[in-house]
Amino acid sequence: MIDKNLLEILACPKCKGDLIYTEKEFICLSCKLLFKIEDDIPNFLIDEAIKLNDEDLEKYKKYIEK
Repeated sequence: MIDKNLLEILACPKCKGDLIYTEKEFICLSCKLLFKIEDDIPNFLIDEAIKLNDEDLEKYKKYIEK
């Protein structure tokens, strides 16, 4: 689990925008990228991020706090 204080300052490494945290990955809605978390370590290497399509993004919108 990622520390709550750390979650507040993390940003997308590509656009510096907000990230969605799901305990398994981080998602940037702006860049449409998924960054995996393995062994409690987030992998923010842009070259290793997974590109998401619009359909994939819909399932992550439920994590957005309003």
